[in-house]
Amino acid sequence: MADRAEPTFTTYIGDGELVVLPATIDGIRAALPPERHAAFDTAVGTTHAEELLAVLQYWAQETSPELRAFQYSVFERLERGDSGFIPAEEMRALLGHDSQGPW
Repeated sequence: MADRAEPTFTTYIGDGELVVLPATIDGIRAALPPERHAAFDTAVGTTHAEELLAVLQYWAQETSPELRAFQYSVFERLERGDSGFIPAEEMRALLGHDSQGPW
């Protein structure tokens, strides 16, 4: 019988860089720095089963400093009021649309 690959979560950051995260309790714990193990164990051990997936996803993200740095940079940009999107009025002007309706 062939060995099964370790289960993972995947997500993307920036311009599409793939980030692969551990997706088991043991895998997440092993990927965390030792000083975070007690907090992880407490969080997982005290979480209601209905909320466990969200808690595991949070902690899986904690295993990737690059992902967390990207997420925090997005939050900081949003706090400054920069959504990264072009206002509809500007987009209409750029595209040459006179209408105020849908594209």
